[in-house]
Amino acid sequence: MTTVVAQGTFDILHPGHVHYLEEAAGMGDELHVIVARRENVTHKDPPILSNRQRRAMVAALDAVDEGHVGHPEDFFVPIREIDPDVIALGYDQHHDEEQLAGALDEAGLDCRVERASGREQVHEDELLSTGKIIDRICRERCD
Repeated sequence: MTTVVAQGTFDILHPGHVHYLEEAAGMGDELHVIVARRENVTHKDPPILSNRQRRAMVAALDAVDEGHVGHPEDFFVPIREIDPDVIALGYDQHHDEEQLAGALDEAGLDCRVERASGREQVHEDELLSTGKIIDRICRERCD
């Protein structure tokens, strides 16, 4: 059995997230998703929704076998516990595949790193970014 781990913030689920997770699920037999803890998100604005709520939403998707919340201090703790064969990165995630593969190797974790493709915009008004969804809400609903 091939176990895959995908990870991300998943603040507001959108079709891009679903595409990423479905493609990640297709890389193996079992998909575990690690949701970044709010306090650990430093490369962009922290998520609006709680860790618990984002994990529950991701875990409810058909492609996901199990959802997890990341460790408060060590990125590798849940990866060690899951022991995946593949780490699936989203097409636009900020991680560098080679650096991540090197860090996994240094941590004694034997798994490959693959990057999912991006989802093409099907409709002109479709939003595939949490930031763009929030921007539209603010434009159309905020004073």
